[in-house]
Amino acid sequence: MPVEHVHRLAEHARQRHEQALQRAQQTLTELADTGQPVTVTTLATRAGVSRSWIYTQPELRERIQQLQRHRTNADLSRGNATRASDESLRRRLALAHEQISQLRTENQHLRDALAHAHGQLRAARLTVHDQQ
Repeated sequence: MPVEHVHRLAEHARQRHEQALQRAQQTLTELADTGQPVTVTTLATRAGVSRSWIYTQPELRERIQQLQRHRTNADLSRGNATRASDESLRRRLALAHEQISQLRTENQHLRDALAHAHGQLRAARLTVHDQQ
């Protein structure tokens, strides 16, 4: 094979490598920006590269690990916020139960008052009916 062909092949291979690297880095950025999980498989699929190629790229592996650590830390932070939110929900639920109990008591008093009023009305009607 002529030397010129070898240089062209080498240049083409270098360009393909650079393009693949750029696609992979752009895909990593997009995954990070959208908050999606960053895995080698996801990156390979979305960037159109092989998983084995990613494993041969130390800078990509390091970036994947950084994003995974960042996501893990963010998940832990959200977990604390969720626990606070859970506590807030528990408090709101307890207040709702308390209010339900008060409303039940009030409803029972109103039913009793209504029954008493019906009794008085019936007694008044009987009295009027007896007088006639």
